[in-house]
Amino acid sequence: MKKQHIIIGIIIVIILGILFAPKYLNKGDRKVKYKALESSEIPEKIREILPKYLTEERALSCRLNDEIYVLVTRGEKNTGGYSVEVDRIIKEQKNREQFDLTIYAKFKDPDVNDIVAQSFTYPFAIVKTNLKKMPENIKLEIEYDD
Repeated sequence: MKKQHIIIGIIIVIILGILFAPKYLNKGDRKVKYKALESSEIPEKIREILPKYLTEERALSCRLNDEIYVLVTRGEKNTGGYSVEVDRIIKEQKNREQFDLTIYAKFKDPDVNDIVAQSFTYPFAIVKTNLKKMPENIKLEIEYDD
């Protein structure tokens, strides 16, 4: 009878460990809330600095009036039909004060049969986050959308 109680106790501890261990192991990781901005919603200061980064494929953050924005650019494209969309933002806590961001973006390219504008384009996306501090580093993870 005592052996059965011990075995049942061990099984309960293992089950609880399986349920709660991932929560504590990923303690510093969490999704960041954000709002994708339409062209008309982009602050003037960001519009002024945006051309400096449009030719590069990257993600960067900027602070404007105590608000943190994330910009994702695709670089220069030879035609229209390219787009970029922020899918999610993950905050990875490094220590008490510092954190990194991973920006997951979906890139869409035009289909070979699409009729597109024959001019250079610079696809980008800008989102306003709920962050209060600037990240230490930003990593861009790209997924191509079909």
